[in-house]
Amino acid sequence: MAGIGRIKVITVDYRQGPEHTFPAASEDVEAVYRALLKQYKPRQIGIYGCSAGGVLTAESVARLITDKVPVPAAIGTFCASALDIDGDSSLMGPLLNGQGVPAHRLMLTDLPYFRGANPRDPLVQPGLSPVPLARFPPTLLITGTREMAMSSVLASQQLLDKAGAKTELHVWEGMWHSFFSDPELPESQDAYRVMVRFFLAHLSH
Repeated sequence: MAGIGRIKVITVDYRQGPEHTFPAASEDVEAVYRALLKQYKPRQIGIYGCSAGGVLTAESVARLITDKVPVPAAIGTFCASALDIDGDSSLMGPLLNGQGVPAHRLMLTDLPYFRGANPRDPLVQPGLSPVPLARFPPTLLITGTREMAMSSVLASQQLLDKAGAKTELHVWEGMWHSFFSDPELPESQDAYRVMVRFFLAHLSH
């Protein structure tokens, strides 16, 4: 985003499990966002993340909406989104990647960070409530056909669209979880182009 799009990027060193539990990370993102609002307008800010960061992006936006904070101009939820990592891909993804069939689906509430959290809480899974989804900013969703979270991403996009949010979904054939972490892949270069184009189209300068 920074190298190709020449967009200023700030990385949030948010609190993680097992030392910390929900909603620590969402609180940290909101704190950084509120600090940025002292210098920038919401239309100049985007939020994005991959994997746990994709989940955290959706959770943080739901938190901003609940706290009546103006939402950013656009967000990106990559390789995870507004729902638990569930569905067919949570079983088929590892199999297609040669890892075998997992013994059980890894649910968010299996993670130490979500210890004691209510999995039905819309601040944990915003996709479960159309109320926050309707106020989500334009959302870019990225996944791959061998991605364990593909089902979650596809279902999140459908729910966002149903709630009236603007979405853009891209699915790469044969790609796995966080495939674009490898910058040498041609598919990664395509993903970077999509990301940069999306945010440049929605952020004001």
